[in-house]
Formats: sequence, structure tokens, C-alpha cells
Amino acid sequence: MAVAKYKKGKDGYFSTRVWDGTYTQSGKKHYKHLRSKKSSKDLERKVKELEYQVKERNVVKKDDITFLAYARRWKTLYKSSASNRTKEMYDRIIEVYLSELELIRMQDIQQVHLQIVLNNANGRARTQQQIMMTFRQIVDSAVAERLIAANVADDIFRGVQKIKYKAPEKRALLPHEREAVFKADFNAQDKIYVYLLYGCGIRRGEALALTVNDISLEDRTLDINKAYDFIAIKEPKTKNGYRTLPIPDVVYDDIKQYVSNLKESGKTYLFTTRQGNLMTRSAYRRMWERIVREMNKISPQPIEGLTAHIFRHNYCTNLCYQIPQISIKMVARLMGDKEATVLNVYNHLMMEKEDSTAAVNSALNF
Repeated sequence: MAVAKYKKGKDGYFSTRVWDGTYTQSGKKHYKHLRSKKSSKDLERKVKELEYQVKERNVVKKDDITFLAYARRWKTLYKSSASNRTKEMYDRIIEVYLSELELIRMQDIQQVHLQIVLNNANGRARTQQQIMMTFRQIVDSAVAERLIAANVADDIFRGVQKIKYKAPEKRALLPHEREAVFKADFNAQDKIYVYLLYGCGIRRGEALALTVNDISLEDRTLDINKAYDFIAIKEPKTKNGYRTLPIPDVVYDDIKQYVSNLKESGKTYLFTTRQGNLMTRSAYRRMWERIVREMNKISPQPIEGLTAHIFRHNYCTNLCYQIPQISIKMVARLMGDKEATVLNVYNHLMMEKEDSTAAVNSALNF
């Protein structure tokens, strides 16, 4: 005689909990309580019926929202606290690439739709990586809201080729780039921007937020206490971002003259558009293109791929070459980073300098 799979409870019902194919907002499986007054066999039938429905994507809310409309809603609801730069990335992926799925219902989304969007970004591995990340987050959210069954979501990503992307290696300025920094015929504003990047290793947003009051000509120092992201002036991301930097001699005289002229004219910000406003993204792009163009005019070799962040990496690289004259703790403080971050990125530079044999002899010989 077959043993009943489910036992009758004190309430007179056979009952069990079965996964309904969805997840809660916390990422845990969502279970549905099934029960039968008739028998264990009847409950088993109900369980199998639900499992079949889950497999066939039936246990979801009925909703005709399109994938694109849901993606926009998802960004507004769940990414409202993200940084402006991150929001811009999601905006670009959704409006430029996922807009391809404007007429597809969220509940009809399939692997082929993801592949179409990825194919539209062929040759741009970083963009494909961002598409995959955004697509997955949107689908996971839809699963949590019970618009898509979890097994269907798994099917969407199963078999999609992994995106192979390797971030460009960090590099310092090349010799011909370093030489061009001080030989190029920059206009006054462009020159000081480049000199601050070179001499202080600050981030782009930190430089664009600088005012004449942030520079002490007497102390030869620069105070970093804010950043500009082309939308608004904001505080540094972490407390490490607040710092005072020495202005090196190699750029001090030019910076002093520039700041003095700004003060005399009653201007506040170091870097502005021709109309005197804070830089827009397009205005900054034109400035940077102008900077690279002037450097290329006098460079014996083409200057390619130069970014503001390369100047920051160059600054930190050269500081690390000065260890032990300067400590890792001080390097991190000047960079506005944690010590662990500096060690993780620049430890190989310090190891290249090490002479273990000389160090052992110096430490142990009389």
C-alpha cells in the first residue's frame, strides 16, 4: 500500500508550501501555501499543477507594460540614489540600446531580445558589458515584482556568450606627453587646468569645482572640498576626498599669476565657459580636444588616448617612486584614497624598486 505523501493537519487539511517561481524583494524564494480537504493525492495534484504553471511562466501578474517602459520605471524607482555618472550610464543604455525593445511586453521578453540588443553594440565590449548588467538588473527586478517567473529569467541569460572586456591598463604620462605639457601653446585657462592635473593629481570633477578661495598663494596649497559632475557642485564621495595639497614649484608661478588675475577681475571659479558659467559636458569636451590638439602640435610622436585620469595616475606613480621618502599613508592622503586602494593599484611599482638583498644586508650586518 502506497504511503501518503502529505499528512493531514490538526485543522483537517493536507497542506504544503510550494515555490511559485518568483522571488521576494530581498531575493528569497516566494512560496505559495497549497492545501486540500480531500486527500494527500489531491494535494499532490495541486502541487504538480502549480509546478507545471511555473515551468510554463503562468504564475505571474498579468501586466501589459513594455520592456522599455518598465526599464524607465525601474531606473526611476531603484536607481534614484545612484551617482549622476551612474544614472547617465543607465540612461544611455536604456534610451540608446534598450529602446530597440519599445514594443515588446515585459512578460514576452526572451533570450533573442537580449541578443539583438547586444548585437547592436558589436565591437564595443564595455558597452555590451553595461547592457548585460542593466538588462539583468531589470529582469531580476521584474522577477521580484512577479512579472516574470524566475525560471524564465534564467532561460533568458542561459547560453548568452560571456562578454569579454578588459579595462585599459592604467598608465602614466609617456615621455613625449610629459614634455608636451610644458611646451604646448595653451591658452591661460587650458594651461592651468593641465598644470593642476599634472602637479596635484586631482580628479577632473575636483578641478572643475575649484574657486580662487581654494588656493592659498601664501601657503602654496590647494584645498579639495567639493567636486563638479556637470550637473551640480557636490561634496567629495568620502571623507578621504577632503584634503590639502602642496602646489609644486614646477607649476606654482603660472597658477599664482592665473589666480591673481581672476581675483582682480572678480571671478570665482577657475574654469568656466566663455559666458562665465560652470563647464557643460560639451564645453569640457571641446576644451580637452583643444588641449590634446595643442600638445600634438609640438610632440614628436602622436598623442593618443590621453585622459585627465592619466595625469592622476602619473602623479601617484611618481609619488610611489619616492618611497620611503614619502609613506604610503601620505600618498593615499594626497590622492584622496584609502591606503588599501593605493597598495592594490601601485604595489607593483614599489616592488620594482625593492632591493631585498641590500635591505637584508643593511638590516643585519654590523
